[in-house]
Amino acid sequence: MTDQLCYTVNMKTGKKPVNRPKRALERLYIIDQQIRSGKYPNTNELVKTVIEHLRLDEISISTIIRDLDYMRDMLHAPIEYDAYNRGYYYSQKTFRLPAGFAGEENMLALGMAKNILSLYRETPLYEASVKLLESIVAPLAADGNRDWLDNRIVVPKIASAKVQPDTWNTVVAGLKENRIITFEYMGVRDEDYQSRRVRPYQLLFDSGVWYLYGFSEERKAIRVFSLSRIKNAVLTKDSFNLPQNYSYTETTGDSYFGVFAGQEKKRFAINCYEDAVIFATERQWAADQKLTNHNKVIIIDFPTTQYNKW
Repeated sequence: MTDQLCYTVNMKTGKKPVNRPKRALERLYIIDQQIRSGKYPNTNELVKTVIEHLRLDEISISTIIRDLDYMRDMLHAPIEYDAYNRGYYYSQKTFRLPAGFAGEENMLALGMAKNILSLYRETPLYEASVKLLESIVAPLAADGNRDWLDNRIVVPKIASAKVQPDTWNTVVAGLKENRIITFEYMGVRDEDYQSRRVRPYQLLFDSGVWYLYGFSEERKAIRVFSLSRIKNAVLTKDSFNLPQNYSYTETTGDSYFGVFAGQEKKRFAINCYEDAVIFATERQWAADQKLTNHNKVIIIDFPTTQYNKW
């Protein structure tokens, strides 16, 4: 195809264009719009349109060709070339790219999200999520626009508890299908593993550890189980009805102290002195949090059910 020669196009205008970073996701969105218009744009026309919309000095046709290949291979866009009209079209008229493919902010957020996912490295969730994000932000690597993310935006490692893939998959299946699971579990005060039969409600994550929040049929009460201390998990055929008020967040008294909660909601007032003042006041500990300053002492007042953790 004669329009796919690799050269650089410069737009000559009366005003000097504003130089901006190349934005791969925005390019995809513009290309999608042009192809959907039914005008059969070729690569020359796509280059000019992208430069005009993004107010760039220049962009190469090879970049547009990479974008088209990426849309076909990774986003399954049904892009075809029409020899008669000498341009591209969608063989499936109803195809649309997600709206989220527009915007440099979205692109940056996705790149950051990949680094944040390192917190979940010890679970099967990590590999699948990273592969998905990599497929979305792949065009950025070709332009060299996201290399800095890996070195300049860092999520320090935290001590984490490893979850076995079989345990993870069984728990997730129980959540998805509202089916009871059985497993052997060793609690903090237990000397050996005990059999449990649980209705799984939610997965919770706190400080490197994944927890199962659900109804324990042996205890006839809601309990929290660390996934790292579960073994021999089995998905039963028995289903259950998810109760209306099943969410863990409804049990915390609207406070944010991790995965534990008591039965009774109480109000606390904590006096903070010297170095503790900055640490205490820069965080939101509860939705209904009140701060008062009394003779250089900061008093934090809030309600919570999250006390007597052990």
